[in-house]
Amino acid sequence: MDREQLYKFFEGTASVEEGMAIKSWVESSAENEQAFYDERKMFDALLLHSNILRDSAPCDNETEGSALKPKTIRPNILKMEWLKMVGVVLLTLSISYFYQQYKESLYAQSMNIISVPAGQRTNITLPDGSNVWLNARTTMQYANSFNRNERVVILKGEAYFDVAKDEKHPFIVQTEKYDVEVLGTQFNVSAYPGEEEFETALMQGSVKINLQADPDKSIRLVPDQKAVLKDGKLEITKLDDYDSYRWKEGLICFKDESFLDVMECFEKYYGVQIIINNKDALKYYYTGKFRQADGIDYALNILQKDINIKYKKTNDGSIIHIN
Repeated sequence: MDREQLYKFFEGTASVEEGMAIKSWVESSAENEQAFYDERKMFDALLLHSNILRDSAPCDNETEGSALKPKTIRPNILKMEWLKMVGVVLLTLSISYFYQQYKESLYAQSMNIISVPAGQRTNITLPDGSNVWLNARTTMQYANSFNRNERVVILKGEAYFDVAKDEKHPFIVQTEKYDVEVLGTQFNVSAYPGEEEFETALMQGSVKINLQADPDKSIRLVPDQKAVLKDGKLEITKLDDYDSYRWKEGLICFKDESFLDVMECFEKYYGVQIIINNKDALKYYYTGKFRQADGIDYALNILQKDINIKYKKTNDGSIIHIN
């Protein structure tokens, strides 16, 4: 890395692009990281030296003869030089801290944010090769390049993960309530913001679920198990029906689900509010499949054939009344 570029960075005059280049260079090897710190020490030493020379230079009204005379250093000058030396030591000790802060700032700038509209889904490949399906009304954030220790994504909504195996770098899904940690596996996480719902279903591999408020409390899942949040506690149950996770194929599947659960699912996927005025509809249970792309009107019209209901939407379509 060019020394001039590093010194611009130390002075705070480097551009964002130059800072990104320095970040990539430092993180590429331990040798580069050590060279970065060495150059910073040299920069601080040169800065101190230039300050000492400037402060100790003779005044304009001094003669050549007077420069040959022993110079008396006043106590306050000694104090100032001592303070400068202490300042350099403190700067050197704080290099790691400030560089870490800078890295975090660049990390925030280089985050990808994927948001999926209501009624749709999308598929993406992460920098490590992991494959992720994102369900409707889901937002996920991840870095352009994962750091050296772990692979972290931030999830608000529902996603199906097929994680590339890397035993040295755990893969962590952060949600509002829980963190799901894996090494390489296939699993589904549902954690929509503002809702009590949280569920993790494991298809392959193993996962550990950590409570953010108390990281020491965690549970582990084995294949064909799921953890569901009920009454504020995670319960582990057997996973015997995979149809409900076929949303990544564009299907909304129900198996002996109550009418209320079906409507809540529609609310989640289509981003609408459903008000059930016809209480008789609540006694029905439904088994079937809908294509998400067909829309909520199609699904409600199908239900009308089996259940004596009618529905009415507001002008903007955001609220549906079931009568």
